[in-house]
Amino acid sequence: MTTELSSTTITNILEAVPGIKTVLRSPAADAMVNLTRAAAGISVFDLKDARELMRFAFRRGLINNEEHDRVLAEVEGAAQARQTRLAARKAARDDKVRGRPKTRATKSKGARPKAAHGRKAQPKVKAFKPRPKAARPKHRVAPKKKPAPKKPKRMKKPKAAKARKHR
Repeated sequence: MTTELSSTTITNILEAVPGIKTVLRSPAADAMVNLTRAAAGISVFDLKDARELMRFAFRRGLINNEEHDRVLAEVEGAAQARQTRLAARKAARDDKVRGRPKTRATKSKGARPKAAHGRKAQPKVKAFKPRPKAARPKHRVAPKKKPAPKKPKRMKKPKAAKARKHR
């Protein structure tokens, strides 16, 4: 004999037993969440999530086998190219760091950095100091528009005129 559980009962069980949500949740749902976070730039793209989502779509008949294979090939190629670019950047950065001469641990306060390899040293950037209110430039203010002319009030007839109608 089986008993049906109401939605509140299921919610109470999920709250009572920590970690049961992750066990009961489908891999496709996890893949959707992870890919959404990666698309928003919150987390890193993981190829296994893309594979899982494509597998889910194929099993449900949302895409055919050819499209499944084609999309996965495109994604895998793009991921591999990205990894190659990142490795090349890291290698270039490491080579640049290795080629620099070591700097002294202590410098005097008035010493300026020497120009490297015949280039001029970068000028110091002054710290931002707000100007006093009197020295601030006045901004242009748009001229005020003249108000629209008022409509003339309707003139009332004098009371004496009403009384003189038919004498």
